[in-house]
Amino acid sequence: MKITSRFTVAVHTLLAIYVLGKEYKMTSDFIASSVNVNPVVIRRTLSSLKAAGIIDVKAGSGGAALIKDADDITLYDIYTAVDCVDGDLFNFHENPNPECPVGKNIHAVLDTHLTDAQTALENELKSVTLSDLMKQLNLLI
Repeated sequence: MKITSRFTVAVHTLLAIYVLGKEYKMTSDFIASSVNVNPVVIRRTLSSLKAAGIIDVKAGSGGAALIKDADDITLYDIYTAVDCVDGDLFNFHENPNPECPVGKNIHAVLDTHLTDAQTALENELKSVTLSDLMKQLNLLI
């Protein structure tokens, strides 16, 4: 199962706003040209990020701007803002055969490991900020 591209599009969007927002008006068209997607995708992304309290978007073509400090925006904040995963990361098949020795025990064997894997992913995302990514990006520019 893949995490949807909404997550990486949102990270790209926020980095573009952070890096280029001082020089350019951060409209959906401008950001879309950086991400190389349709502006409608960016408008949906901006709407989700605004609802999460990460950015503000001016009406019309006023553009977007961060309203939280980059040190206070984690990858987990972005991950949850754009709803790239609905509920649990791993989707378990619904009806394992209760008459089968594997089927009747698969949840007992696997559930904890899957929960631990999702927790590890989320903890990693919580440990990285937009500011951290900006520092890495500055080394590449």
